[in-house]
Amino acid sequence: MRKNAAQLAVAALEKLGVTHTFGIPGVHNTEFYDALNASDQITPVLVTHEGGAAFMADGMSRVRQITEGIGVLAIVPAAGFTHAASGIGEAYLDGVPMLVISGGVRTDTEFDFVLHGVDQLELAKGITKGAFRVNHQNDVTDVLYQAYQLATEGKPGPVLVEIPVNLQLFDATVDQPQQPPQPTKPAIDEQAIQRAVELISAGKRPGLFVGWGARHAQRQLIDLAERLQAPVATTLQGLSTFPHDHPLHAGFGFSASAVPAAQASFEDCDLMIAIGTRFAEIPTGSFSAKVPENLIHIDIDESVFNRNYPSKVSIKGDATEVLKLLNNALSGQVARADGTSLKATIKQLKQDYANEWQAYDSGERINPYTFFTSLAAQLRDDAAIVLDDGNHTYLAAELLPLKADMTLLTPTDYNAMGYAVPAAIGAKLAHPERQTIAIVGDGCFVMTGMELLTAQQQGIGIVCFVFNDGELSQIAQAQQMPYARKPCTTLVGAKFEGMALATGAHYVRIETEAELDAYIAQAFDVAAQGQSVLVDVNIDYSKPTRFTQGTVKSTFKRFPARQKLRIAGRAVKRKLFG
Repeated sequence: MRKNAAQLAVAALEKLGVTHTFGIPGVHNTEFYDALNASDQITPVLVTHEGGAAFMADGMSRVRQITEGIGVLAIVPAAGFTHAASGIGEAYLDGVPMLVISGGVRTDTEFDFVLHGVDQLELAKGITKGAFRVNHQNDVTDVLYQAYQLATEGKPGPVLVEIPVNLQLFDATVDQPQQPPQPTKPAIDEQAIQRAVELISAGKRPGLFVGWGARHAQRQLIDLAERLQAPVATTLQGLSTFPHDHPLHAGFGFSASAVPAAQASFEDCDLMIAIGTRFAEIPTGSFSAKVPENLIHIDIDESVFNRNYPSKVSIKGDATEVLKLLNNALSGQVARADGTSLKATIKQLKQDYANEWQAYDSGERINPYTFFTSLAAQLRDDAAIVLDDGNHTYLAAELLPLKADMTLLTPTDYNAMGYAVPAAIGAKLAHPERQTIAIVGDGCFVMTGMELLTAQQQGIGIVCFVFNDGELSQIAQAQQMPYARKPCTTLVGAKFEGMALATGAHYVRIETEAELDAYIAQAFDVAAQGQSVLVDVNIDYSKPTRFTQGTVKSTFKRFPARQKLRIAGRAVKRKLFG
């Protein structure tokens, strides 16, 4: 049969279960978009910026099982790739599968200095798991299947496939396309399971530290925590891996940057089981976390073992499968003593922290605790919540309770601002029936808020809560201590009502706490009708989170003594003399 590369690529994506692509057509992928337009299965989504497209693909992948079809970019080479690079990099560090399908310059021309003439495979190094250039129509299907397998196996991540425009334009005789590969899971070392059981049996005060890699293992995590009567702390990305209303849930992190319940319940931990986390900077409070010598580390990616914190037992494998084996192996063990005291301590410290926030005087602005309390009361049990990067992220981590079936997405490690709005669009397109919200700071919103136009074009209703305080508050708070001033973090007030008008979104302004319940309800009612909503929240950021307080101190402690004196001296001088 005779086919061009564009037709073959779309057919392969259909067999891989892909339902949407995100991007902008250009001269190097018009044939690909024409083939997408002919598909009964795949909807090509036009975005306002390729960075937004990458975040949409990321959001779609995060809320789906891999078998449901991963997020796919359809972009032009060079500028399209570099525009999308932040979203691709976010997916790479966060372990999110993604296919990046790019057009490529002609490979059958003798001319130099062609349009978009850069080496994308070189550009892709460092932010993708791999990059391929298709050399013949017969290679298209095989390369895409290889890319998909690489993107989804082990630690997931983005993979680039470049299809030169001449292969898209001109057809050729091709072989019968093969079938997509079947997913495989690594074999689990049963001896390592036994060593873990022995270590657990000897431990007296175990604790569980859970990350994004355990997101599909919630039932197994609950079984293990209850069996061991162990407190559970999560990473930022793993906030929704364990239900917050469970009496053993302690909070986000366990370092000096964590909330009191997490700090207290892990204070005397002599055995830690870390699942699906790599002990990165944010969840460890700038590496201030005290990890016990007896560490059992479970992860699909063996490269994370013995990095930052050494482990006694390392187990490579899918979290769900490893925990099933571990729970079965522990089933014959004598159950631990009742954890009533631990649960009571966690409950009391959580309540004390809530009371502290509730009592805080926010003046004419909205107290974050009050906002999240009102929001939580109106969230459905299976809501998808998307955070951006900023102060609101850590407020939500500390103050927003998540139920078992809720999903929370947030950028971590790469920490790309502008994530939330487009990622929420991707999540909503993946599961249109789910209530989907974005919580975003004003600085992040102005980066990608125009993607609400994309939501409107797709006829989907997401609710975007913009925390509007007029500055880049997370950085501003971090600046205040060492500098006694906040350079270049004050925002010129954007007219968000105008942005809502420009994108077709419904606009709501919440000025006071008395308006919260009614206006949040109105926003959800409008979104349920298929119109997105921009909710402009007059938030108070004056009270710092425990994360901000703890991390500033922990980071400062790691400085050399001379630099500590210099920074502290400058801060005192400026405080006294301006």
